[in-house]
Amino acid sequence: MSSGPKIFTRVLSLQGDGAYWGNLNMQSTKKSVVYLAQAGLIAAIYVVLTFLANALGVGSMAVQCRFSELLTILPVFTSAAVPGLAVGCFLGNLSSPLGPVDWIFGTAATLLGALLSYALRNIRWKGLPVVSSLMPVICNAVIISFEITCLGTGSQLALANFGAQMFFTNAGLVGLGELIMCTGGGLVLFYALNRSKAAQHLFAVH
Repeated sequence: MSSGPKIFTRVLSLQGDGAYWGNLNMQSTKKSVVYLAQAGLIAAIYVVLTFLANALGVGSMAVQCRFSELLTILPVFTSAAVPGLAVGCFLGNLSSPLGPVDWIFGTAATLLGALLSYALRNIRWKGLPVVSSLMPVICNAVIISFEITCLGTGSQLALANFGAQMFFTNAGLVGLGELIMCTGGGLVLFYALNRSKAAQHLFAVH
């Protein structure tokens, strides 16, 4: 029997495999581009909302209500929100009067809260990701309050400044602001995006 048909069949098979892997690579590249675009957009919006809150003075009150914290609900929709929020927070905090200390602690609180929100995104109460919305509240209440307490009235971080009473006072104030924006405002944003089907278009990867 001639080996010609077998060779021809093998060539067609290799061509088919090449087309398959080529399409797979294209899809993977497209997903990566979309992921980066989503993360970049979320970071940019976070920065703009942070500066807006600062300009209006609501980001520097005892109970801070930073509009950018509304976006902390987005990890429920896409994992791209995790780096997007972290980068946005870092860039937004570059103008913080607390300097590098706030860059580190603020970004760490946002990153940890986003990671936990994403991990717990499937836990719902009456269809709402209440648990996910509480993650940035808890992370900020603990981490940022620790930062503020250790700073005291100066700009140097020192454990000697730490006091339990002041820590819990700061935690209550920080937590209240975060609860208003992350859970209150965040769940409203979630409902609006989910109800209008906008999330399917904004965070879908085709």
